[in-house]
Amino acid sequence: MILVTGANGFVGHKIMGMCKDTTAAPSLRHVTQEDISRIIEESNADIIIHTAAISDIGVCQADPDASYYANVQIPLFIAKASKGRKLICFSSDQVYSGCNEKGPYCEDTVKPGNVYAEHKLEMEQRVLEIDPNAVMLRAEWMYDYYLKRSNYFMNIINAKERVSFSSRQFRGITYLKEVAENMEKVIALPGGVYNFGSETTKSMYDITQELIELLGKKVKLEDISPRHDLWMNCDKAKKYGVTFSTVIDGLIKCAKDYNLLKR
Repeated sequence: MILVTGANGFVGHKIMGMCKDTTAAPSLRHVTQEDISRIIEESNADIIIHTAAISDIGVCQADPDASYYANVQIPLFIAKASKGRKLICFSSDQVYSGCNEKGPYCEDTVKPGNVYAEHKLEMEQRVLEIDPNAVMLRAEWMYDYYLKRSNYFMNIINAKERVSFSSRQFRGITYLKEVAENMEKVIALPGGVYNFGSETTKSMYDITQELIELLGKKVKLEDISPRHDLWMNCDKAKKYGVTFSTVIDGLIKCAKDYNLLKR
């Protein structure tokens, strides 16, 4: 049995819908260590996939205490209560947001550039101290045809006049369906930190230009100044069979799945 936290969220709902033998954890808002221990014990789960978080960077920056509780303290509660169960925690590519080196980045090159990233990195390190067999997934910006939450794909679908990306910014973005499809292989990973998602050699501008053409969108693409790169080398996970489409191929797959491809 797999216990999924954040089961109603963007990532959690897809895992619940596509993976077998899952059960949803209740809301973890304001939980204590005792609450977490009880939830895990009563679930009879032997695997825990922790997706719940405050992932809005601006919200975390404005309220670091709330971010710390959600993004560090709760995962620590879970790690302490896991007691030999396989624990998988979603981290973030934002841990590379302060890096000055050119990517793609491997797992040992990290420099957080915001509060959310700092808390995700601390979470990884402290959870692994408690449970060295835990798996930390540095997930990219994930997308799907999903009306409840803004994401890259929906931003392009809903664009009316123009969109803006940089020809000098490189970042992986990942089809959420492929995240859920990889969970069986993720469960088998040895403990540690893994870059997790689609890889690319194209800029966000070039990726977006190709997607606009594929969708037949009549919007203007503006080339803007680059932000930090969030560009990962995912070879470590690939050695264990955790593979994704390239960024462009993933976007094409998503468009085909929802009958949105125009050419």
